[in-house]
Amino acid sequence: MIARLLLLFAMVVAPLASAAAETLTVMTYNVRYPSPDDGADRWENRRDLLGDTIRKSAPDLIGTQELFQSQGDYITAKLPRYSWFGIDRRGGHDDEHMGIFYRSDRLKLIEQGNFWLSDTPEVVGSISWGHPLPRMVNWGLFETRSGRRFRLYNTHFPYRGEDEAARTKAARLIAERISADDGIPAILTGDFNTGDDSEAHRTLTETLSDSWTTAKRRSGPTPGYHGFNGGEPDRRIDWILSRGFDAISARSIDAALGGHYPSDHYPLVTKLRFAKP
Repeated sequence: MIARLLLLFAMVVAPLASAAAETLTVMTYNVRYPSPDDGADRWENRRDLLGDTIRKSAPDLIGTQELFQSQGDYITAKLPRYSWFGIDRRGGHDDEHMGIFYRSDRLKLIEQGNFWLSDTPEVVGSISWGHPLPRMVNWGLFETRSGRRFRLYNTHFPYRGEDEAARTKAARLIAERISADDGIPAILTGDFNTGDDSEAHRTLTETLSDSWTTAKRRSGPTPGYHGFNGGEPDRRIDWILSRGFDAISARSIDAALGGHYPSDHYPLVTKLRFAKP
């Protein structure tokens, strides 16, 4: 009798455990670089609130933008279950990173790499298409505890109004890179500095799914830039796109403390489930 009960218990619990292992919680977050001109919103005043925002959301992965090394190291010191990697847009560690954070107790980093959004993507710090600063992608190949593999790509597109053509070219390059890989599930996080009505968004969503529009549950304000003022952003520029996943939920976080926000962007958090083969 006891053996039969144990067998029934295993039959019920095992599928539930397997299902839980097949989901990922992913965050994209422009953390705002540590500018001394931010006054009351400078990094030293908001870093603990930003860390608390991450801790409460408990993402498995975070694609960050505008991250400096000192910020990444501070976050992992406060949240030691996370590790992070990535080089900055000039190929070192003195400028802004598209840093990728991951729960090292939940995920194994198999491989990492990068490329630049230019006509010469393998040339470190390369710039094309008329915008003034290097733009790049950091990526990682991960394995879950259940053995599922996927790639996360993280980026930050040019920001000026006149850079729309450059953003479209950047989107095409990323779409080509993801399409040319080995077909495993892929996630793209980033601050794209353009709305979801743009050619860049249309280019990427030809092959990737936008979690904000496809998630079964959605909450929070428009994921985007609010300039430390809160309220509703006028454009949705922060996206989590994917291939090989179903979006269960998507929410942006507008938590503040004493009228101050952890960043000048709302972070977006999406729960993804590996799609059935």
